[in-house]
Amino acid sequence: MKNQIITFLLCLLTSFSMQAKADDANNRVYELRVYYASDGKFDVLMNRFKEHTLHFFKKHKMRLEGFWLPLDNKDNKMVYVLSYPSREAREKSWKAFSEDKGWIKVVKETTANGEIVAKVESTFLKTTDFSPNNLKSVGDRVFELRTYLATPNNLSGLLDRFRNHTLKLFETHGMSNIIYWTPTDKEQGSENTLIYFLAHKTKEAGLASFKTFGADPAWQAVRKASEEKAGGSLTVKVTSEYMAPVEFSPLK
Repeated sequence: MKNQIITFLLCLLTSFSMQAKADDANNRVYELRVYYASDGKFDVLMNRFKEHTLHFFKKHKMRLEGFWLPLDNKDNKMVYVLSYPSREAREKSWKAFSEDKGWIKVVKETTANGEIVAKVESTFLKTTDFSPNNLKSVGDRVFELRTYLATPNNLSGLLDRFRNHTLKLFETHGMSNIIYWTPTDKEQGSENTLIYFLAHKTKEAGLASFKTFGADPAWQAVRKASEEKAGGSLTVKVTSEYMAPVEFSPLK
């Protein structure tokens, strides 16, 4: 009887812990950051992240969720996601980070022979109400970053389709739903943009999964019904990029 009570309590604590993590993920502010290294400076920038930047992120309470490199990286691009308790916390952390004397010294040393970052893109995000927030690392897989631009006034319909149908069909065809967001700011697409991550065993597996998904009669029926209701396509543009996590990425 005693062992049964202990087992029950452990299960209860595990359940509470999982719920707390889910609540935390849903309430956090996410920032998708894309860096383009200057010509000939990719390795220098990567080394700075690995040897220095991550330390200062942690010091200033910025949580690194994942860090990836495109499989076809012609643009010397790096993609990573940070999260914060709030937008205000984000601003406070970045201010402290940029003013940190240790970080200033690192920047001075690493840019002595020229700038190592050509361009930075940043998008603030919030999770959708149907996002599974599967941020647990399982290793040995590739990730796919997908961005959907909805046709005018059809973002809610697109989200409904994902919420009620698409996620389940993705899983049916062997794709892992990781996290789903919409931008928080109007100028970054809060009224028409959906951004999400999927995971696959390989890029080839991902392409094969989407092929069977597209041919699935269930998906075709869902798509037809949603487009008839909206009076046309729910999307004007869809982009996809396959990426691999780097060795120091928390999410693999």
